[in-house]
Amino acid sequence: MQLTSPVFQEGKTIPRQFTADGADQSPPLNWNDPPPGTRSFALICDDPDAPRGTFTHWVLLNVPANSSELKPGVSSASVGGGGAIEGKNDFGKSGYGGPSPPPGKPHRYFFKLYALNGLLELKSGVSKSDVLTAMKGRVLGEAQLMGTYGR
Repeated sequence: MQLTSPVFQEGKTIPRQFTADGADQSPPLNWNDPPPGTRSFALICDDPDAPRGTFTHWVLLNVPANSSELKPGVSSASVGGGGAIEGKNDFGKSGYGGPSPPPGKPHRYFFKLYALNGLLELKSGVSKSDVLTAMKGRVLGEAQLMGTYGR
């Protein structure tokens, strides 16, 4: 399975539109070749370079198995007819919160896509740690895309 974006390449800068300095909308993402038996996807985006430790920017789960992309500015209601669920990011909100690093060296933002063998029985606003716990033993494959952003 491979995760890509039409707006930035691995290790390259995430365009301003997809950051807190722009429209703060999620970037478009595409993937292919999910493992056999995939029943849903989960996506987590985090920044391990944040001053106080890893900062979660996006938690999205129960993305339908027949999906192969997320359009820009996606919300749980617009994914697969509304079957997806958004978890809480470290801004304290559900949904995507774009990069907003302090001035200095650019930070790395890891978009991690997980192919799962079923749906996760969790509710909207769930934390990243609860999603990771619920995924244990259910991950069939994963892919990652890293972009950078600095001020």
